[in-house]
Amino acid sequence: MTRVEILISLLPGFFLAAGAEPLLARGRRDLPPYRRHFWIFLTLAISSLGALLILGRGYMSEARWSSWLLMTLGSTAGLAVLTLGRLRSRNLQAWGWQRGSAKRPDPTKPLILVADSHWSDELVGLQGATRMHPDADWLFLGDVFDVWVGLPGMTSDAQRSFLSWVRERRRAGRWVGLWMGNREFFLDGYAKIFDFMGEGVEGSLEGENLTFEHGDLINSRDWQYRLWNRISRSGPMWLLFYVMPGKMAAFIAAKLERQMHTTNRAYKLVFPREAFREAAKAHSPNVFITGHFHTHEVEGNGIALPWAFEGAFMLWHDDRIVPLVPIPQSDENPTFPWETHP
Repeated sequence: MTRVEILISLLPGFFLAAGAEPLLARGRRDLPPYRRHFWIFLTLAISSLGALLILGRGYMSEARWSSWLLMTLGSTAGLAVLTLGRLRSRNLQAWGWQRGSAKRPDPTKPLILVADSHWSDELVGLQGATRMHPDADWLFLGDVFDVWVGLPGMTSDAQRSFLSWVRERRRAGRWVGLWMGNREFFLDGYAKIFDFMGEGVEGSLEGENLTFEHGDLINSRDWQYRLWNRISRSGPMWLLFYVMPGKMAAFIAAKLERQMHTTNRAYKLVFPREAFREAAKAHSPNVFITGHFHTHEVEGNGIALPWAFEGAFMLWHDDRIVPLVPIPQSDENPTFPWETHP
């Protein structure tokens, strides 16, 4: 085939995929991007094969096979170009998804916020906070475990215990939500266990002036991380992990996450204050919260929550955010520095 013929074969798949993806993203907010892309690719691959078979009266010549392969490659390229075009943007709605109800049955109840607990073998602080506030609702803002991959054979004992706790809380009439972070992968299969689950940059509670995201997508300058974020949550990566033995997939996922944790340190060690301020401003007058940064910061209406290490959870109640367990006051710290009144 000549270069012109190759280009002509690539373009239909490219434009069909590039046109279908934003339409599906707006129409099916419950589908994670990797599922949307998988269905677009599969639909175009099957339909183009069927069309070529009909035109060839059931026979596929070598030229038609080449045309079909190039069309499917074109659809992959179309999806990739859309993704790459957003690497330095805050317009990331298409990267997100959500399921369930973002409306708490009783918004006057206290809401416990857990950001970056990074649990491994033990759910540190969870039972104590449950006993202390048995009537509270819960919102987890990502990085619940060191690594959590929602595929068969990759669920640890601690993760099963956590899911059992979620079921118990919901049976008790409490609302439990999970907004995924950079250490959660392919958890949409667990969405029905929670009242609410989502990912991306558009988290909010209906009827409350609280908006949120994990925080890993705040810094648009860190395009290397954003590229990793898309690759690690892509259809091919899902398929690769799905066919792997569970233990091998868990080992590889943990290793990749450790490697990414040590790369691009110039962006990871400095709080992206300007980007955080702009992200918070876009949600004004609501209170905007994130986890991810493992440090407490306040910028206008935005609050980066402290690291929930060893049960250091926060509380949203009466339109304020305060520590779940108040820290001792002193002359140097007469009030809670992270308490906010919108």
